[in-house]
Amino acid sequence: MRRRLRAETCAVALVLAAGLALRLYYLFLPVVTDDDTAAYSQLANNWFHHGVYGFVHAGRIVPSLVRLPGYPLFLGVMFAIFGPGHIRPALLLQALIDLGGCWLLFDCLRAEVSRRAAWAGLLLAVFCPLTAAYTAAGMTESLSIACVSLAIWSLAKFARAARTGQASLAPLFVLAAATGYATLLRPDGALLLAVFAAAAFWYGRAGLGAARSLRLGMLVALLAALPLVPWTLRNARDFHVFQPLAPPEANNPGEFSPRGFHRWMRTWTIDYLDTDNVAWNQVGFIDPNDIPPRACSSAQECRATMALIAEHNQLHEVTPALDTQFAALAAERIREHPLDYYIVMPALRIADMWLRPRTELFDIDDDWWHFSDNPADSVLAILLGLVNLGYVVLAAWGFLRWRVPLAGALLLYMLLRSVVIATMPNPEQRYTMECFPMLILAAACVFAGDRRAVGGGLSAAVAEAPSDIAA
Repeated sequence: MRRRLRAETCAVALVLAAGLALRLYYLFLPVVTDDDTAAYSQLANNWFHHGVYGFVHAGRIVPSLVRLPGYPLFLGVMFAIFGPGHIRPALLLQALIDLGGCWLLFDCLRAEVSRRAAWAGLLLAVFCPLTAAYTAAGMTESLSIACVSLAIWSLAKFARAARTGQASLAPLFVLAAATGYATLLRPDGALLLAVFAAAAFWYGRAGLGAARSLRLGMLVALLAALPLVPWTLRNARDFHVFQPLAPPEANNPGEFSPRGFHRWMRTWTIDYLDTDNVAWNQVGFIDPNDIPPRACSSAQECRATMALIAEHNQLHEVTPALDTQFAALAAERIREHPLDYYIVMPALRIADMWLRPRTELFDIDDDWWHFSDNPADSVLAILLGLVNLGYVVLAAWGFLRWRVPLAGALLLYMLLRSVVIATMPNPEQRYTMECFPMLILAAACVFAGDRRAVGGGLSAAVAEAPSDIAA
């Protein structure tokens, strides 16, 4: 038995080493940076070196609350060790943390399902080119994905102990740390906190009793929310507002936000290309040719739309007066086609964010379907799209066959996250990346074999009471 365990440990180490090589390959390519990377780096430097959490404007540092402090904290610590602006050490640490998340999924599947499922999960996680690419990007996604993996692992440990009547607190503390830091990284991390704190109650109630399990779920929520207290108090002191998370419009109190323009975009935007061509050119120039036919439904409406775009391009921004006109145009479109605004467009945005080839971190044209422009880009985009589709299809198969531990919590999180991001006017594929640990866990269960867990686990509960697990 010891020899078998040593052999398995060595095999896992080799797979993780190969996964590190894949991530180093991405790391030594040109580092992917964008406005978010620059913003987080500036926040980290200003916070750690000048004591002000904000951006430089007109030669001075102005406090800001448009970004949560989780990622600037991570970068600030790394910059303090390796020097300001040296982001590659931070990205290397991200790669190691990501591999740690891969191992957590392996360990969870080994305990809850079977060794075959665990190995399938490890290979799917370690060699996923989509999640691996984010380790080489100075954005929050990689650490957020690791937080999700840690939350799944700790919730499974707690649920397994609770079924035997044991209230194991250590996994709950880990769960609180994972969901708490996820919330400090991104506002949508609050979804993970809410769903997994509720799941701690749900999966513990049978073995521990409803009252005790409720108290433990509330404890998780309280501990996870504690890191937000200093941030909330700071925002109340500096801005005189109650803002425990970053504002949805990413604007400081008193700053103008073009809500009418964003609402108009939600009446027609469905694709990442719309985000790239229009949403990100809100300050600048919007090419009228980039406005698709679905953005207007009559000749009169098209003329009004083009007139507003022309006015925008003269001003190079959306002013309050222009925003009012966009809001009026949006209201008219919603009144004429309410089903499109509330059902069809959100559903298409969800489909795009889940299924579109994830080209944003690769040097691939956004309009990759134009084969004649760059055949190599088109082929690579299709391959990436097939990889992504493969994970989604395998995960769906796993869920449909009721083989997935914690299925209810995982499905609820993915559903709520999809609903939330569907309301955004700027669909981006990265908004679904935090669901990949759940996809990998479910996909691995397709290869579960006899589903005999190493030490018992939720697989037994799935077999005995699927309706309870999926509730």
